[in-house]
Amino acid sequence: MRRLIKRICGLALCFAVVSVAGAEENDTISHWGAQLMLNPCIVPTMDSEIKELVQRNGALTIGTQLRHVSLPKDQDPFAQDYGYPTFALGLNYNSYNHINLHRDENADLGKGLPVDYHTALGNSLSLYASFERAFFRNRRWETDYQFNIGLGFSNRKYNRHNQVDNLMISSSISIYFGAAFHATYRFAKDWGLKGGIEFNHHSSGTITRPNKGSNTFGPTLGIVYYPYYEELLKADQYKKYTEFNPKKYWNITATAGICTLYQDWLKTQFETEPDDPDYRSNDFKHYAVYAVQADYMRRHHRRWATGVGIDLYYLTYMNHIREMDRGNGTRHCPLSIGVSAKHEAFYHHISLAMSFGFYALRYAGKSAGKVEQPFYETIGVKYHFPKLNNIALGAFVRAHAFKADHTGISVSCPVYIR
Repeated sequence: MRRLIKRICGLALCFAVVSVAGAEENDTISHWGAQLMLNPCIVPTMDSEIKELVQRNGALTIGTQLRHVSLPKDQDPFAQDYGYPTFALGLNYNSYNHINLHRDENADLGKGLPVDYHTALGNSLSLYASFERAFFRNRRWETDYQFNIGLGFSNRKYNRHNQVDNLMISSSISIYFGAAFHATYRFAKDWGLKGGIEFNHHSSGTITRPNKGSNTFGPTLGIVYYPYYEELLKADQYKKYTEFNPKKYWNITATAGICTLYQDWLKTQFETEPDDPDYRSNDFKHYAVYAVQADYMRRHHRRWATGVGIDLYYLTYMNHIREMDRGNGTRHCPLSIGVSAKHEAFYHHISLAMSFGFYALRYAGKSAGKVEQPFYETIGVKYHFPKLNNIALGAFVRAHAFKADHTGISVSCPVYIR
């Protein structure tokens, strides 16, 4: 696995260099660039369970990107509105093998028994798409923020035989999210030295459990090749006002999600005898979560729309929760109703949709109180089809206090108000 990872990283770097070289041959002022970064990092231990779990900390991420930017001369109104952001295809090699995990005898394991070995988190790859937007730029300096979304591929995951303390990663394929702030010093015409701070997160999105997720945070340092930078400084010369007519519309969305239950994980991990066949098993039933949402939105700018909506959820696992909570006198209902604020950021036909809401009706039983909050968050990516009246297909993760509840897909249809 380690040899394969090294080969993939080498091929990705070669691909970036060859692609940039080819772009320059076909375009006098290249739209393409490349980047190589190092990110020494640690697992944050604010969470008491993670603090107890991590016995040895410290990791290193090596990342490369193939980067593309729309230039002022392209007269792209979206690029102009965002200050000519950079889109990239990136690959990270995450050397997490030094991170050592173990729960000792003092841990609250219930009926579980501590094991006599330590668990290494293992190494992984992250393949992602990136959006980077500069909020300051002059001839020498540039500062930016960056978001990454993609997939992670891990060589180690939880199992009850030799990875029992790996509560962070339970699937070979995970959802990857990253965020960063950078400052870049331009030390030559086409080259910059880049530094900043970076946060990376890998999670199964509750499709499998355990689902603590692997979070890392630390400084980042690297070099960026951007032969287009001189052209970005000429933005004012090409600045052009393109009219945009604000729109009001109802956004009707149907979603279907999938999850495993935290309550099932607690039962096999802490409430099952060691001689039981289900002891520390992570083979859990998957449940569907369906939703219909009606949002009143106003797209007041080309870049974004905001609004408020009503969310109606149907939880197919509620009978199972009712059985687990039998005798404690709590109420259960498969229907939940929430009211949420919505925000959507657009770039041509792609958008990033976010929401934050509170439940008006939610009876999910006593056990749900261990993981749920009276509020919830959703983040997702959509692609809009202009020839189909901007009907959008998307993927999302819904969470309680940033802890994933379920992962799903969505279909949205805007109904414009004249």
